[in-house]
Amino acid sequence: MAAALALIVSAGSTANQYLAQHVAELGYQRPVFAASANAARRMIAEKPYEMILINAPLPDELGHELALFAVQNTRAGVLMMVKVGTAEQVAQRVEQSGVLVLAKPFSGVAFRQAVHMAAASSRRLMMLQAENDKLHEKMMQLRLVSRAKCLLIETHGMTEAEAHRYIEKEAMNSRRTREQVAEEILAEGVPGG
Repeated sequence: MAAALALIVSAGSTANQYLAQHVAELGYQRPVFAASANAARRMIAEKPYEMILINAPLPDELGHELALFAVQNTRAGVLMMVKVGTAEQVAQRVEQSGVLVLAKPFSGVAFRQAVHMAAASSRRLMMLQAENDKLHEKMMQLRLVSRAKCLLIETHGMTEAEAHRYIEKEAMNSRRTREQVAEEILAEGVPGG
């Protein structure tokens, strides 16, 4: 986690020092600061963060809108720190979306645990996104091969099994992937067919 990027959204310099110190101890060596929700939104659009800490309230909004924006537009773990009197109300608005809420004042131990939980949720999201990307790629490959099979069936009177064997054999003989063979079939028709 040494290269992890953290964004701290907070308007108070004393709070910034405290948060930066504790976040650095957890592996986020150079946290980036935003003093407002609008500045944070611009920064989120420019660079991926693994952790976003929101010390509410912010000068331009309470902060829950920013927290929801962050979970919808990033894979970062999002931790929102709010005064104890409003923590439950804020939690009802944001926790179902994946935002962790920590009531202020809090101990160093509670803060570290919350950051660890947010980091774990961020890693989980990244793993799920990678898995989703792989499945999406596999589906696109299957669609491509299926379209090539349909073309072989329609234009060359092959059965589905014959079209499948043809693509497999061409891939093996030419040391290409089935997808590359399918792309060739769709682009040029069947060579020598």
